[in-house]
Order: sequence, then structure tokens, then C-alpha cells
Amino acid sequence: MVYLVDDEDVVRDALAWLLRSRRLLSEGFASADAFEAWLAARRAPGQPPWPQAPSCLVLDMRMPGTSGLVLFERLAEAGLLPLLPVIFLTGHGDVPTAVSAVKRGAYDFVEKPFSNNALVDRIEQALQASAQALQQRQGADAVARALAELTEREREVMHLVLAGRPNKLVADELNISVRTVEVHRARVFDKMGVRSAVDLANLLRGPERG
Repeated sequence: MVYLVDDEDVVRDALAWLLRSRRLLSEGFASADAFEAWLAARRAPGQPPWPQAPSCLVLDMRMPGTSGLVLFERLAEAGLLPLLPVIFLTGHGDVPTAVSAVKRGAYDFVEKPFSNNALVDRIEQALQASAQALQQRQGADAVARALAELTEREREVMHLVLAGRPNKLVADELNISVRTVEVHRARVFDKMGVRSAVDLANLLRGPERG
């Protein structure tokens, strides 16, 4: 889904038509405030994580009320940028500001008047980036669920295994038998869906988890 936030009806309508010609779905908003209100409802407590599908935001930089730049900063603070790449629409005088926004995490900016095909090409690339970020989030969620299923003892064994301790040292440190260590180790591997300590370390590599 491509979200279009621009205060000019004619711009939103033209972009929506252009996206339909490339078989891309879009939804338009006349202001940053309207988009924020819509987004707040989808991210309310009890709602599933948003977005659920690859998404992109095409955002006018200058609008009455809340500016596109302020909305961008709020999206960045909420951690949504990898999942919702932002492409700014900007006038010539705003190019330095747009370049600065790209350095802070915006996907790109397109100067008005823009080339239709070039803009849609960048939107399609942004949607691909969103799909990759969604896949990473889903993987992280699956790892978190698996970790939550581990017992306290299995977690203790897992951390010592990841530290490179052989079963005998794990048993000595936890004051349990080697056979018990082997059982817990096997259960950890089974719950985490891995076959070795190396696979487990690779799975947990990245942002620190439990």
C-alpha cells in the first residue's frame, strides 16, 4: 500500500491514477494530521503490529498545519521508518532540508515537478525495502516467541552453551549431571529450531534478546 499525504487534491488524484496504472494500491490523506489520526487507530493497544504488508509513504514536505517534516520526525521516533519508507515530495527551495531528512532515515526525495516513471520506480523500490524489513520483523518475532517458551533452566544452559562451555563445564557450573545438560541442550535446540550451537548463535545475532 502506498500512502499519499499532500494537501493538494489534484496531486493526490494524479498520483493515485499513476499508481493504479502500475497496479499499485494507494490511499490519500489531505494532511499530516489526518494520516497521524488514521495511523494511531491502527497502532492502538490490542491491534496487530502495523504495517502487515509492504508499505510506503509519499509525503509532501510543506503543508498547512503539521508539516511533512514534523510527521517524518514522529514516524522516526516511533521506529516505523524501516517498515514505512518515506519519499518526500519537495520544491526546489526545500532540497537542502530533504537531503538532511534522507541522512536521518528518509528513503528519498523527489523534486517537483517530477518524472512520473522515476517516482513510481522509487516507490516500487521502497516497497521492496519495506517487504525486507517486514520479513526481518517477522523473524525477530518468531525468535522472541521461541525464547519465551524456554524454561529458566533451559535459558541458563543456552547462555552457557553460547559462551562455548562444553557439557561437562555446564554441568559443573549448574550443579547438574551431564545427561541433564544434554537433555536441556536438546530441548533448547528443538524449541529454537536449530541443529547446533553455531546455528543458535547466528539466530540470536543482532539486537540483544532475552
